[in-house]
Amino acid sequence: MRVSAQVHHEYRRTELRGDELLITLVGKPGACIIARPQMRGWNVARALAVVRLQTPSLRPYVKAVLESSVMKSIILGMLNTTVQPTLNLKEIKSLPVPLPEDEKIGGSIGGVSELFNQRIDLLRQTNATLESIAQALFRSWFIDFDPVRAKQAGREPEGMDAATAALFPAEFEESAPGLIPKGWKVGTVRDVCSIYDSRRVPLSGKDRATRRGPYPYYGAAALMDYVDDFLFDGVYLLLGEDGSVTNANGTPVTQYVWGKFWVNNHAHVLQGANGICTEHLMLGLRDVDFTPYVTGAVQAKLNQANLFRVPFLISTLEASKAFESEVAPLYEKLRSNLEQIQMLAEIRDTLLPRLISGKLRLPEAQEQLEDALA
Repeated sequence: MRVSAQVHHEYRRTELRGDELLITLVGKPGACIIARPQMRGWNVARALAVVRLQTPSLRPYVKAVLESSVMKSIILGMLNTTVQPTLNLKEIKSLPVPLPEDEKIGGSIGGVSELFNQRIDLLRQTNATLESIAQALFRSWFIDFDPVRAKQAGREPEGMDAATAALFPAEFEESAPGLIPKGWKVGTVRDVCSIYDSRRVPLSGKDRATRRGPYPYYGAAALMDYVDDFLFDGVYLLLGEDGSVTNANGTPVTQYVWGKFWVNNHAHVLQGANGICTEHLMLGLRDVDFTPYVTGAVQAKLNQANLFRVPFLISTLEASKAFESEVAPLYEKLRSNLEQIQMLAEIRDTLLPRLISGKLRLPEAQEQLEDALA
């Protein structure tokens, strides 16, 4: 956003030179970035601390220290969580940052951390692109009906081979929500999913504390913990059932999960069925307004009966299978990238504290870095 010259002048102390560390104070305290030269002259919100180091070349090193697991634990203990997690400026100044033996070593440690971060950022950007491709394809086929409109106008659908194009009709027919491709139908979520809520088992915080392990434990809206066993193995879609049910715009809170994991009783556990793959189910529900199906005056609730009432457009089996063949490789790559992100983050978070403390030398760390990025 832009502010007036008067406001900018009033907060001139935080005007950027383009060489500072910017540290988050509210929401996710401790997260930091290095201001880029092109940000010179910008100003920042009060939720950010602007830190100028006496030795500017140590910015990557200090950023690496702030991102280390040890420092995250220290920051966690400093937070004021009355309204939302908050770190004040006084506490920022008191953070214990160990100085490196010399600037060159500090720069190298910061460089190791940045290489990990750059690979992680690249994988995240790739996944955002993969998601965009899948969403655009879903919209083209199942919302805008581009192949049907093209055939109706006597044109070949763009970007589609003849065999796939033959799976779409060349005309529309009336339905309750409006025109849909001829031969398709408007069903409900009940028609296109398998639900596994009966297999869910909640674990209290006390239970989880005694059952630490490698398997993700999911709640209504997020990964909550890791435990020593799993209830599910495969690719699933989780929808919030209690509490965190919808986003601000009424769309459902969804989680796309896979592998071995545990789910508590605050999330519906779904897979696609009857020719609809789980990714198709997810894309078909993500932009639906769930507000009419949510109950509860005090705590939002999406019960199974109401979930099953949500409308879902059902194409022919052949068209659904063709869509699955298009998006399956995208999501397979997305899952692989996310697993690599987790692996890189774990290696980075293991190496950094040892590098900073001097327990690991740079040549060893650089060797492990090369192996991880190979």
